Amino acid sequence: MRQFSMLLSGVMCVAVIAAGHPAGAASGFDLVDVDGGTFIMGDAEGDANEATREVTVPPFPIMRTQVTNDQFARFVADTGHRTHPERIRAGCVWTDRWRSVPGADWRHPHGPEDNLDGRGGHPVVQVSARDAAAFCSWAGLRLPSEAEWEFAARGSDGRRYPWGDAPPEADDGSRHANFGTVPCCAADEVDGYLKTAPVGRFGSGASLFGILDMAGNVWEWTADAFPGRPGAVALRGGGWGNNTYCLRVSYRHANLPDIGLDMVGIRCAADNEKGRGATQ
Repeated sequence: MRQFSMLLSGVMCVAVIAAGHPAGAASGFDLVDVDGGTFIMGDAEGDANEATREVTVPPFPIMRTQVTNDQFARFVADTGHRTHPERIRAGCVWTDRWRSVPGADWRHPHGPEDNLDGRGGHPVVQVSARDAAAFCSWAGLRLPSEAEWEFAARGSDGRRYPWGDAPPEADDGSRHANFGTVPCCAADEVDGYLKTAPVGRFGSGASLFGILDMAGNVWEWTADAFPGRPGAVALRGGGWGNNTYCLRVSYRHANLPDIGLDMVGIRCAADNEKGRGATQ
């Protein structure tokens, strides 16, 4: 089994496959300037929804790492924002399958008995797409498009993973990313972390632009709708419970925007004077 079922809506946990920087809050984040360019998006050997096409992306800045629990806590303290899992008093947690867990939220990612002690530098999870967009807006930023995300992860040289074409397991036994069991899909602490890892911990997994954790750790919301899934939003990057197939830069998933999961987080991008988005 190479695919990893995500969710569709609510708390039912139904499976689905599927260069100027802003001022204000954004000044506290490490943004990488990504040069624009033309690249082949997708993977001819991947899933049907990864059909290849030529895409041109203008220059844009993007966060070097995923948003951390400490950063999200600043946002909540400043705005009083309540996440979707907090409002419905439940979030979805991956065990051997997705389960709706009462009391799971960003402060208690894996359930009410969990907490963030020692994990301020880990990526925030249990945030919906709307929560992610609200955070980015507060920071003077925005969610990246799928094309921006994939270009930031792979550049224009057609690499399969952010670091190149080599698999995530290095020859010396180390790993380029935090991910799960090779037979999909379960948490795996071979890389030192059973679930989330501190952002930026896997430096050898950096993309061509020096961007970290674009494969593994947690999935990331994008700004784009997912074709063929009415109302759904595209996610990218793979997470701590995924196998190597799901860590490819072209791999895609779909979720409705009003759900929180313990394997999905946030990375923000920004506009610059040369504009936003992609032409294809």
